[in-house]
Amino acid sequence: MLSDTHLDGRAGIDAGLVKRLLAAQFPQWSDLPVTPVEVDGWDNRTYRLGEELTVRLPTAPGYVPAVEKEHRWLSVIGPHLPVPIPVSVALGKPGEGYPHPWSIRRWLDGDTARPDRIADLSTFAEEVADFLLALQRVDATNGPTAGEHSFYRGAPPAYYDDETRRCLRTLEDHLDIDRATAVWNAALAAEWRGRPVWFHGDVAQGNLLVRDGRLAAVIDFGTSGVGDPACDLVIAWTMFAGPSREAFRRTVAQDDGTWARARGWALWKALLGLAQDAEQGRPLAAGNLRVVEEVLADHESG
Repeated sequence: MLSDTHLDGRAGIDAGLVKRLLAAQFPQWSDLPVTPVEVDGWDNRTYRLGEELTVRLPTAPGYVPAVEKEHRWLSVIGPHLPVPIPVSVALGKPGEGYPHPWSIRRWLDGDTARPDRIADLSTFAEEVADFLLALQRVDATNGPTAGEHSFYRGAPPAYYDDETRRCLRTLEDHLDIDRATAVWNAALAAEWRGRPVWFHGDVAQGNLLVRDGRLAAVIDFGTSGVGDPACDLVIAWTMFAGPSREAFRRTVAQDDGTWARARGWALWKALLGLAQDAEQGRPLAAGNLRVVEEVLADHESG
């Protein structure tokens, strides 16, 4: 048994720990099998619990605020959305050497949204856009305002100004920095003046589930909150292109300023990955290079 109170990170989390936590806090579920999920994230470790439940444990202190936030709010916003989202059925406490709160949720059927699993990418783009519009229509009163808990998704991209400009300096021998700087400056200038709405914060291929080729569920609301929805448009460049991007753009129907800030969010994330590659002497990731180039071209196309 783990005896200290400082267990942290992915290395210390395994099915045995989950079984001990269940036995101590939720004995009604302790006899169910515990198995790792096929595709896991970095912020949390997730285990399937029997046929109908999952156990989700944050891997570091920075991800802890999401646990109670999701437990409190997902059951509130879920009924208003066109596809299922995770619903927390129990909130666990630190124990058995594990120092963070954790949660038990309903299992959602579906496969990660790889392009080869999607029947028609343009239709899928419209389904994602419809989901985001439904999310934005949910009453945001008293919802968690964008901030540290959302890693500042939903806040102005200016929060990452220093980091973005450092990345640009790091990459000056690899990218057209003047073009990239123009996109970033445009994002900062497009001040958000709308009413606060719900945003997901990490709309990405790994957080979208499909079944029979269609959008079946949306997971991982750890960076969700109430604020500016521009961060949720990043998928326009990370997953969609050509007709599917246009279908997403048309359906989600956001204004030019929101798209400018969205380009800033996409650029920041891609530059961060590329700068890490450069600093560690690795080849620059082709996916991030593609995102940067397509964001620049999108900005310049007007």
